[in-house]
Amino acid sequence: MSPKTHELWNARFINRIIDAMADGVFTMDDQGRISSWNPAMERISGYAAEEALGKTCQILQCSRCFGKNCPTSIAHCRILEIGQSEAKECLLRHKDGHDVPVIKNASVVKDDAGHFIGIVETVTDMTELNRARERAEAAALRLAEVHQMNNIIGRSHAMQQVFSAIRMAAASEATVLILGESGTGKELVAGAIHFNSDRHEGPMITVNCSALSENLLESELFGHVRGAFTGANRDRMGRFEEASGGTIFLDEIGELSPFIQVKLLRVLQEREIERVGDSRKRKIDIRIITATHKDLYRRVREGHFREDLYYRLKVFPVHLPPLRERREDIPLLVDHFIQRMNRKTGKKVARISHEALRIFMDHPWPGNVRELENAIEHAFVLCDREQIEASDLPIEIRQPLTAAACCPPTTASPPKSGPLTKPELLALLEECGWNKAEVGRRVGLSHTAIWKYMKKWDIPLKRPTE
Repeated sequence: MSPKTHELWNARFINRIIDAMADGVFTMDDQGRISSWNPAMERISGYAAEEALGKTCQILQCSRCFGKNCPTSIAHCRILEIGQSEAKECLLRHKDGHDVPVIKNASVVKDDAGHFIGIVETVTDMTELNRARERAEAAALRLAEVHQMNNIIGRSHAMQQVFSAIRMAAASEATVLILGESGTGKELVAGAIHFNSDRHEGPMITVNCSALSENLLESELFGHVRGAFTGANRDRMGRFEEASGGTIFLDEIGELSPFIQVKLLRVLQEREIERVGDSRKRKIDIRIITATHKDLYRRVREGHFREDLYYRLKVFPVHLPPLRERREDIPLLVDHFIQRMNRKTGKKVARISHEALRIFMDHPWPGNVRELENAIEHAFVLCDREQIEASDLPIEIRQPLTAAACCPPTTASPPKSGPLTKPELLALLEECGWNKAEVGRRVGLSHTAIWKYMKKWDIPLKRPTE
């Protein structure tokens, strides 16, 4: 290949590369006239190449040009003095008249003798990235709204104690352990603590410790370096590092293996981590909140959980009551979930019937608030009226095969033989704390039958003193 042919081939190859680039690229000659204009510039600016060639860069009306308006001639442009401009965000005026957010960079081109021969500029369209930023900011705002204190519903004494604990935890940097059954809202409480604390502008990172194997969880929490294990083809930051300046929430902490327990203890003591496969220690600035539905102290006694880690985690414990221990909050929660589902579905359900609410009040709720929310969502699928009826509720709530005991009987009682009398029913209600399901178990009847007896004899659903 002759030198001339080789030069021609190189030029053609470079032009193909520039034409294939996603970023806009254009060049100007020594008179400041546009001499090339790639397809990406056509897309970003709206100007076709034939419209731009021979013009100056003034057609772009850049909002930032060395802090000044674009000069009238290339001789007065500071790019000649500086040699290249730093990459900067600015706005270009599209041919249609709207502004396009971009990152623009420029550099002077000189020949071998050092003489100025032109300028090359690159333009990166930031429109999609800015939209992604806006979506992320909106999502963060919605997340903060979800975790506001007033989104945790309850007026009962038990919930007032929870609200008080959240406020105290948010005002401190203490490690928090949230204890409660599945479905009681542990993640919601963790979010309320974070978003009401001084760390609210930092990230809140959530990790479910029961969802991953030991090796995957170690990499997820601590990160890894390239080559640490098969498939680790690049360095990866772990969740502890991602939570820097904010909060990490470790759910189902009782599921941790002994190995991860040791590593977590070191994090709590030293506030530093090592990525998998790395010996370098990295300092982290995080607040740790953990949660479990298990009896963690019992796991300590059984040898499944480290005692020193247990005491490190429960610096400030927050106990969430199960729904069956705050039944007075059920009507509030039902109204809250009805309003939420109305917004979600566009329906206009106004209320729940007395019979359906009575079923809710007597259900043991093994799944707690989450189960109640799911029951309302189920009802919305069936309900085409302004009122949710008992027939709209899930069958396992309307006709439970066995209801979980809310207050286990002190003595075993055989099924009653013969009809139940009103004095016997009143005595049993007092004995069982007015829990209809438990009364039914004592006498071998369904709680629906107990309701019918109470309705027949005008016995109120709650203890009269309440």
